[in-house]
Amino acid sequence: MGRGEQQGVREGGSAGLRGGFRLRCGGLDLIPVKPQPFQAGNNSVQEDPAASPTECAAATPEASVTRLSPAQPVATVTASIDARSRVARALVESTKPGITRLVTITSVVGFLIAAVGLSWTAWSFAAALLACAVGTALSAAGANAMNQWAERERDAKMPRTAGRPIPSGRVRPQTVLLVSVVLCVLGVGLLAVATGLASALVALACILSYIVMYTPMKPASIFSTLVGAVPGALPPIIGWTAATHAAGQDQWQALLAPGAWSLFVLMFVWQLPHFLAIAWMYREDYALGGFRVLPVVEAQKHKDAGEGGAPVGRVTAITMFVTAILLIPATIAPVLALPDRLGWFSLSVAVITGVAYVVLTGKVLRDPTPAAARRVFLASVMHLPLLLVCLVAEAVVRTLLF
Repeated sequence: MGRGEQQGVREGGSAGLRGGFRLRCGGLDLIPVKPQPFQAGNNSVQEDPAASPTECAAATPEASVTRLSPAQPVATVTASIDARSRVARALVESTKPGITRLVTITSVVGFLIAAVGLSWTAWSFAAALLACAVGTALSAAGANAMNQWAERERDAKMPRTAGRPIPSGRVRPQTVLLVSVVLCVLGVGLLAVATGLASALVALACILSYIVMYTPMKPASIFSTLVGAVPGALPPIIGWTAATHAAGQDQWQALLAPGAWSLFVLMFVWQLPHFLAIAWMYREDYALGGFRVLPVVEAQKHKDAGEGGAPVGRVTAITMFVTAILLIPATIAPVLALPDRLGWFSLSVAVITGVAYVVLTGKVLRDPTPAAARRVFLASVMHLPLLLVCLVAEAVVRTLLF
């Protein structure tokens, strides 16, 4: 190995110093040389031609060497990818995937029930259905994320929601807000372009009623439950108008279709006992968050009256029971509105499941415990999908056979 490979000098004359780097004998690491006063005419280099690579390395202080392990760049890239992946997962979680999925399904149900009475090509049907589902999902995801952004401070106070992405610090609030706006714009825009302006306006109404009306009303009034049921009931109308427009029919006339509004009524009433069961199960959390839901307000009144705050108020239990009774005619409404597509099969399912649900909710009157409320909640989660599947199945079968 020659001297040029062993050592090197960099001169700096601006400060009157001579400093530089000496190549390590192995030729891999650059070792800073302590600057020395510059002497005119002296451009020689420090040399130790006899030094072996081992001796040279041993004579070098560790503090003056920056060694990069070959694995360090890979570890840095991996850590960066992991961090971005965690943020991405947190953003997905902020959209409340479970609720987004339910909203999308109810929109698709509206689409399918409307579509069976219309003329289609296979391509136009598939394209319109996909656009409806994706547009609805994006809109719902954006609204849910915006709701989590708006309620981040209250969520931090409740054990049930303290682990959500923003309160837990896994993602910044402004990031969630930005993503929520983008998702809403994309969802409404896709619906407007692919399935018509009517469906896009209904989706926009869902977003605005959820964020502008329901979200700020929750800490103020027990009637927020009724307001919040509106955006949850509108998605079938998104699907109905989307199918009508895609099939070349009048989309604005579809907004007045009895079948579409019968599905709205079904979804509106179904949410009431469903949400009251959730509010009862987590009434302590809702109280910590400052939400004025019925079980919280009633328990507070019992406490203020010195009655110890009954575990569930009589009004809450009665309201759950009454709304469960109202759900029976609400589930029958689509059969009455669409006699050409729905008949005895959907009617039988609606009545049988509705009566069973009423009986289950009635037990809360006799057994006001979280366990009883949880049974009502689980029954509602099973009741709705079963009913919707039966509605769609009968509509398809009757259209194909008759």
